[in-house]
Amino acid sequence: MAIEEHPMHALAHYLPQGSFENVAYFLHQYRVHLTVTKERKSVLGDYRNAVHGKNHRITVNGNLNKYAFLITLLHELAHLLTFEQYGHRVNAHGKEWKKLYGFLLADFISKKIFPPDIEHELKHSLANPAASSCAEEGLMRILRKYDERKNGVCFLEELPYGSLFKIKDGRIFQKGEKLRKRFKCSETHTNLVYLFSPIYEVKPLTEVEKI
Repeated sequence: MAIEEHPMHALAHYLPQGSFENVAYFLHQYRVHLTVTKERKSVLGDYRNAVHGKNHRITVNGNLNKYAFLITLLHELAHLLTFEQYGHRVNAHGKEWKKLYGFLLADFISKKIFPPDIEHELKHSLANPAASSCAEEGLMRILRKYDERKNGVCFLEELPYGSLFKIKDGRIFQKGEKLRKRFKCSETHTNLVYLFSPIYEVKPLTEVEKI
């Protein structure tokens, strides 16, 4: 895994205005070794508890926008607080973690750090946070509004039915019907069917590419 170490003062670059001091407090208080990593497809961040005298370790993807970075960091800090109180005696995303994550979210929401649309979505998370912010499509949809949009890339839900699109690995699919929460799409080369999130980032094919 490609890892980039950052001194504490450089962390402010990744955070929304007004959040650095509160984040720094938790990192100092619990002796957290925070690492900013390159993009990982499967996770936005992770937490490893302190062991054998080493510090707690948290990693967060550095390609996230500032609001997504902070939310991911709070998610991992909630794991740390859960471990400090309960050790390994509770489920990773059980009621104990949900309570502590909700407490952290409420604290940062009260400081008016987030834009109104993100704040509105986060308030829905307070009672029963998901195990991953990726699982909360409403929140992800709002957060991605603040991403630096890639050229020629859009959300799958923005394409008309039957559109051809390409994903990161170069495979080409045709958009089909929506089944509950996901779109049924067939790979053009194999005719195999896959289910995609509505907010999966895809590249629509131009008329020239379709030929």
